[in-house]
Amino acid sequence: MMMAKKWAKFLRDFENFKAACVPWENKIKAIESQFGSSVASYFLFLRWMYGVNMVLFILTFSLIMLPEYLWGLPYGSLPRKTVPRSEEASAANFGVLYDFSGLAQYSVLFYGYYDNKRTIGWMNFRLPLSYFLVGIMCIGYSFLVVLKAMTKNIGDDGGGDDNTFNFSWKVFTSWDYLIGNPETADNKFNSITMNFKEAITEEKAAQVEENVHLIRFLRFLANFFVFLTLGGSGYLIFWAVKRSQEFAQQDPDTLGWWEKNEMNMVMSLLGMFCPTLFDLFAELEDYHPLIALKWLLGRIFALLLGNLYVFILALMDEINNKIEEEKLVKANITLWEANMIKAYNASFSENSTGPPFFVHPADVPRGPCWETMVGQEFVRLTVSDVLTTYVTILIGDFLRACFVRFCNYCWCWDLEYGYPSYTEFDISGNVLALIFNQGMIWMGSFFAPSLPGINILRLHTSMYFQCWAVMCCNVPEARVFKASRSNNFYLGMLLLILFLSTMPVLYMIVSLPPSFDCGPFSGKNRMFEVIGETLEHDFPSWMAKILRQLSNPGLVIAVILVMVLAIYYLNATAKGQKAANLDLKKKMKMLQLLVASNKYPESPEKVHFALLFKSNAICEHPENKHCGTAIFLLYP
Repeated sequence: MMMAKKWAKFLRDFENFKAACVPWENKIKAIESQFGSSVASYFLFLRWMYGVNMVLFILTFSLIMLPEYLWGLPYGSLPRKTVPRSEEASAANFGVLYDFSGLAQYSVLFYGYYDNKRTIGWMNFRLPLSYFLVGIMCIGYSFLVVLKAMTKNIGDDGGGDDNTFNFSWKVFTSWDYLIGNPETADNKFNSITMNFKEAITEEKAAQVEENVHLIRFLRFLANFFVFLTLGGSGYLIFWAVKRSQEFAQQDPDTLGWWEKNEMNMVMSLLGMFCPTLFDLFAELEDYHPLIALKWLLGRIFALLLGNLYVFILALMDEINNKIEEEKLVKANITLWEANMIKAYNASFSENSTGPPFFVHPADVPRGPCWETMVGQEFVRLTVSDVLTTYVTILIGDFLRACFVRFCNYCWCWDLEYGYPSYTEFDISGNVLALIFNQGMIWMGSFFAPSLPGINILRLHTSMYFQCWAVMCCNVPEARVFKASRSNNFYLGMLLLILFLSTMPVLYMIVSLPPSFDCGPFSGKNRMFEVIGETLEHDFPSWMAKILRQLSNPGLVIAVILVMVLAIYYLNATAKGQKAANLDLKKKMKMLQLLVASNKYPESPEKVHFALLFKSNAICEHPENKHCGTAIFLLYP
């Protein structure tokens, strides 16, 4: 008996230890107790994204960056690993490093630094193959983990109806009797209070009567303003792209800070101010808070998606220009090498010989590495987005809260309850910023392997910085709502942005030729040719033949068709099971009503449905002839 008690205590302590090891759990619970599940769902989502990026960083760091650093040729050994002579003087300046040029550009942070040798080091590590497979693996893992999270949420929800006896369940089962910490008890009390507010709001929202014609007019007007805002944003992005192309043709030394960063700043400012306009338009629609949040998220999603794809189209134009420029540079390098060798040989007499011809890597002309340029753009966009977010929090939330707090005593009206008041936490804007930042990570990590690591630093600092800002500078929303069902909505948008982010990357891998003098795929016509090269050199001929047959387009199309049919069948089966569950729930509710009214069927022959209970408590009714197993019956 004593051993059983000690074992039970050990299991309980181990469960507490596991709960204590969950990162930021206490912070998120404190936020949930003060601001409700809607705000806490954002921080849970941020923590989940942190875990995903940690796996991506481990893959890229351990299989790409670390092998190149340990076994690859050192800095200065090749032109791709050396800063050009014309840039050496300013390569270590802060402004150059902040722009991720100079020494940062010629490092393991970007694609162009990596060598194209099949194997490196004493382990004969196949770096080009590893680089390609890790890029594909990151995409596959991201799809897998997002779909798994969505499936888990559906499984946890179970299709159940959590509105049955909602308040009774909350009254009798909300408190945790194992709590022994006063601060934890206060947080739990506040959390229960907030849950009751959310449930009451949900109940009232189902009973509100609306003026249908007025609501329709206001919603039409709000959508008209939204389309105007989206159109204006698209035109502004298009104008900024055209200006950036003009600036790219000018001397960088003649450009100021704004001209160099105009494209990134315009996108960041649009992402900062347009959600506020959408929030104002949403006031006209008078939706339920959860539905209003989803509409707001959808509109901001459309805004940021349009901005992102305009940015990608601008990059594609720049990439095409770089590819054309590479052709000219390649021809000029051939002439340059021939002239240098001819001049070197002419410097010696016919009977004399000199040392081998050598040119320092910093003096060798090189082509514009478009892959590194793409990686730099996404890193810059990520960093500028982080800085814009933090500056917005400091100015828009912290300074505003300080003004309201200290100037309220000497102002003409109540600043806390009037204008400007404390700010509410912008759930929609922060969720969409997190999702689109992750989309940029997925899109740019193939060309900048360091991007997942940079994003980990961003998410780590954001968790502490935004938790502090929420608890110190924000107030709970005036309209509370339950957000437990919105997690899959966030994940659905994340899955969509994952799909849309990987499409341009796959297009670049399959369709565009890699740069001829930088990166692990230089010298090949297409990046995916590294797979065929590996099959040819590292696999037996019979296995290579089988793998080539498996990659036959006819077989691939047949497999895709079978997968589509399987998905359709499983979806139809799931819908049927869900409909059957709903039908059973309706019958159980009817049965509960019969039990409550003490009405029982007179003839068991008319029975269509029966529910068995182990308890005999309901057998007290004298007319119940089926009391032996406590059977309740329903008519068909």
